[in-house]
Amino acid sequence: MKRPTRSLVAGTLAAALLVGLPAAAEASPQATTCTDVLAPGTYHAVVVPEGAVCFSEGPVLIRGGLSIRSGATFVLGSEENAVNTGTINGGVRATDPASVQIHFTTINGGISVHGGSGPFGGPFDITWNAIEDNRINGGVTVEGYDGFWFGFIRNHVNGSVNLNDNVLEDPDGNEYVTNTIHGNLNCAGNSPAAQTGDSEGSANQVSGQKTGQCAGL
Repeated sequence: MKRPTRSLVAGTLAAALLVGLPAAAEASPQATTCTDVLAPGTYHAVVVPEGAVCFSEGPVLIRGGLSIRSGATFVLGSEENAVNTGTINGGVRATDPASVQIHFTTINGGISVHGGSGPFGGPFDITWNAIEDNRINGGVTVEGYDGFWFGFIRNHVNGSVNLNDNVLEDPDGNEYVTNTIHGNLNCAGNSPAAQTGDSEGSANQVSGQKTGQCAGL
């Protein structure tokens, strides 16, 4: 199955942005809660609350980190629009999200995604993580995600990457390819096993060790 990131996200994101009103609202002087569209601009910290959906085309500057709560969906940019979508300082943290989709972003402070909310539901009817074409300073850990599909593709990472125990509905999921990693790449317990799939990607360039399911990727 082809990855679901191409036309589906683009159409839904465009429809959301046509509403014309940013859904980002100040929850406090320190945090912005996003439940619709995150408008271009600068934010101290951003929270996507439980079950909410947050879309953005950027560019955004988030100074104090991005937090994605249980059942929530966050989409920043798209694979089809290769433009800089901004910078997230303070890292990305998600617990049991529906979908985390981040493209063409600089992330300082790494990415940590633990758990998921199942393969079906959310604004797209199916759920997926797409972490693609980013520059990530800090380690990356995605563990226990149980969505429909997950791609970790074309990222430049300064730090080790751990992609473990991600059990997906799509047999063509867990595509981890074409990354440049200054650290180790560790993969274990993923089902389907970490693979190239139909991504047409190339081998990961890793300065440290490739272990487990990623030893040959």
